[in-house]
Amino acid sequence: MATNPAPVVRVGVAAIIKDDDGRMVMGVRKGSHGSGTWQFPGGHLDVGESWFECAERETLEETGLQVKAEKFVALTNDVFDPEKKHYITIFIVCKRVDDTQEPVIMEPEKCESWSWKTWSDVRSMMSAAAAEGKEEEKEKGQQKFFLPIVNLLRDHPDIESLI
Repeated sequence: MATNPAPVVRVGVAAIIKDDDGRMVMGVRKGSHGSGTWQFPGGHLDVGESWFECAERETLEETGLQVKAEKFVALTNDVFDPEKKHYITIFIVCKRVDDTQEPVIMEPEKCESWSWKTWSDVRSMMSAAAAEGKEEEKEKGQQKFFLPIVNLLRDHPDIESLI
């Protein structure tokens, strides 16, 4: 008789990469949990790797951008249901090594596109449907974003001042 392994908590690292205009690199997830939602570049922390190393490595792998990790800003506790996945997500601010370099899709099976968004853009996208006062519409608006970003804004409404 086969048994299902016990679920484990995994560690994800998200890279917040800003330009001089205050916009951040964000992409639309594809092919895994959270498919169709906006995300920051990032991924799983490898054994023995620092948070900063992970942010730099994952950003390069996903966007082709060379970045320098500069600052830890926050973490979130992200329980994905119904997938039964549980992550701790660590948010790291990074700076592009070359300010003229633009993100490219390096993993087309995992990401549809990369764009530059401001925190104002993110909040507007999340709350557009909620403005009508319908709770189910608010949830649809939040579903446009990967759960760690929803939790980041809920737990750290002052996130702009932390970056």
